[in-house]
Amino acid sequence: MTQTLFKIQSFWDAEAQVWVATSDDVPGLVTEAPTLESLTQKLREIIPELIVLNKIVPPDYVGSISFDLISYRQESVEVA
Repeated sequence: MTQTLFKIQSFWDAEAQVWVATSDDVPGLVTEAPTLESLTQKLREIIPELIVLNKIVPPDYVGSISFDLISYRQESVEVA
């Protein structure tokens, strides 16, 4: 039917040792996971639930729901 694209931002929280995801496109989305792969899997489950709860799509929506996961991680290394 139709396709909807959502932008999701994630960043590495070095203190907690997890990836944290949020989105302006999906109200209420805040989740975390230890790897990007597990974060992506969580997003596959959470995003459809939240967009229905927030009435972004109707409960009987049929179609694709896509998301761009934009990740940011900064690291420091010592140079000898």
